Amino acid sequence: MDRFDERILHELKTDGRISNVELAERIGLSASATLRRVQELEKKGVIKGYRAMLNSVELGIGFIAYVSIGLSSHSKQAQKAFEEHVRYVNEVVECHNITGANEYLLRVETKDLPSYKKFHADVLGECVHVQSITTMVVMDSPKDER
Repeated sequence: MDRFDERILHELKTDGRISNVELAERIGLSASATLRRVQELEKKGVIKGYRAMLNSVELGIGFIAYVSIGLSSHSKQAQKAFEEHVRYVNEVVECHNITGANEYLLRVETKDLPSYKKFHADVLGECVHVQSITTMVVMDSPKDER
């Protein structure tokens, strides 16, 4: 990675829809050299993909929380079972295995508090490996670069 690659990554992180020609102008390389570099960054896995940033309010998401999950067992089997339990649950938009007092940190997005309560009971409450649930409600996000 050199300064051109770093500038490419910065520009793509800011605007993933930028055209190759515009990207080349911003970093000071030819369009063909820029395209080769982007393709190489993709091939190496440095650039894993591109995604759209969505407006949660417009999608009807009015409640966001981070949920810390403690498991009843620290075994690999319990962790795999929990991960499978939440893998395809739409409300769980992030799942992180963490260190500390609990095993997992989830980002959960629902329509509203009653929807979260239903998720809490029907999804988390029904997982036999879950011992503790701590919910931290997001009140505002002054910085969010996901």
